[in-house]
Amino acid sequence: MGLPNYLTSFDDGTILEAFVQPRATRTAIVGVHGTALKIKVAAPPVDGKANEALRKFVADAVGLPRSRVELVAGAGSRNKRLRISGLAPEAVAEALGLQP
Repeated sequence: MGLPNYLTSFDDGTILEAFVQPRATRTAIVGVHGTALKIKVAAPPVDGKANEALRKFVADAVGLPRSRVELVAGAGSRNKRLRISGLAPEAVAEALGLQP
């Protein structure tokens, strides 16, 4: 089975395409939205709180410090691109429970 299209490799890590829904009752991965992984975050989209909640959620899920998960595109949009340094796409998929 191949990698999901929302995970791509880059120099020393992975790019994750995410569609984020802020102000959810809880933070969780809820499926796929188009070509992105859909993630609900409990934080509101005010003063970057939803972006930070997303970074923390992904970092905790893959077992890395938050400094290794960087928002590289989509700060003011629901469509976001995260760079996860030091972890291959296969390892990210496994850590997020996206592969059997």
